[in-house]
Amino acid sequence: MRERGLDCAIVGSFQGRERLESYLIDDFLDSLVIFPLDGEPAVLAFSTGRISRALESASRGVEQWVTDYRVAFGGAPAAAVIKEKGFAKGHIGLVGLAPTAPGEIEGLVPLGFWNNLLKGLPEASFEDLTRPFTDLILIKSEDEMALLRYAAEASEAACQAMLDIARPGVSEADIYAAIMAEIYRRGCEARYPSLSLQSGPANIGWGAPRWLLRAEQPRCIRAGDMVQAEIHTCYGGQEAQVQMSVAVDPIDDLNQRCEQLARQAYEAGVRAVRPGVPFAEVVQAMEEPLRQAGCWAKTPLAHTLTFGSTGFTAVNREQLQGTSEAGIEGQIHPGIRRPELVLRVGMGLELEPNACLGTHRVNLGAGVVVTDSGCGELNVLPTRVQHVACAG
Repeated sequence: MRERGLDCAIVGSFQGRERLESYLIDDFLDSLVIFPLDGEPAVLAFSTGRISRALESASRGVEQWVTDYRVAFGGAPAAAVIKEKGFAKGHIGLVGLAPTAPGEIEGLVPLGFWNNLLKGLPEASFEDLTRPFTDLILIKSEDEMALLRYAAEASEAACQAMLDIARPGVSEADIYAAIMAEIYRRGCEARYPSLSLQSGPANIGWGAPRWLLRAEQPRCIRAGDMVQAEIHTCYGGQEAQVQMSVAVDPIDDLNQRCEQLARQAYEAGVRAVRPGVPFAEVVQAMEEPLRQAGCWAKTPLAHTLTFGSTGFTAVNREQLQGTSEAGIEGQIHPGIRRPELVLRVGMGLELEPNACLGTHRVNLGAGVVVTDSGCGELNVLPTRVQHVACAG
């Protein structure tokens, strides 16, 4: 803020995925933070219940990062607080005008908020602070790293629960429940989209199971299935995402081939992660095994933990010509978002290679951190396909 000549910053959740205000207040209150360059920040929450939760924690001896809580939310109240702090003619940084996460490519700030903020501060000047702020939070402190490692431990336990239950005849709903129970048991949450879960011998779809979204029956697992999940465990604001795949043997030759290549891509990513490397170099290393083997990829190969860079690959998509999948994939242009982002010690990455042959897909991977010596892996189980044998 000092480098940019900012007097004050405005950071809010605005119902966004990354809950950006958490970085400033060590809390999530669906709130707006008015953060002056000098002086105490003010937290504006729309509900008294949010503030009461914080005060209850304080009564239990849990230290709070802020003390100035107010029941208000919106552009006009924010403008009033900024004027109260003496910045009616100040230079204000606003986080949320630019992209903040996948699915939020046009930012988070509502038009009504922006209009009322401008109306309330006609003599102030504004600067989009989104990218500088989100780049700042990519670097984990020692305390944040401890939270991340705990979340990763919870993810590992959730993967074990999935491995224990994924058997023929078991429904996707039971598997989903077992994973989430393990996360909640450890006092964690699951950041949106919480838990992606799909199954089948050749299921190219991804995301939440269909029965969670509409009136469909949960599918029951069969021999030959790949049961695959993306688990977004979060603790203290730190997300330790993993991609867990269970093969219910015997799986077919195409799935076996995809399994081998996904693991090779993961290993290539681990070797590529080190300080000073551009993010693009990691993605390119991971795509090379897929390129050579004729595989394509449905979802990203890697992304930063919290908003930053995301790496898709466009290799070998010609195999989709003439299929229904081609009509979908042909509408996008896979590439690397912010390829120039240089890895630094303390950054977290999700290495999540997926290898596809036609509509066969295998996805695995987990979080890693950039260390002085290179790459620190956070998980074990989800970095390989785990196999279970059918009884009898």
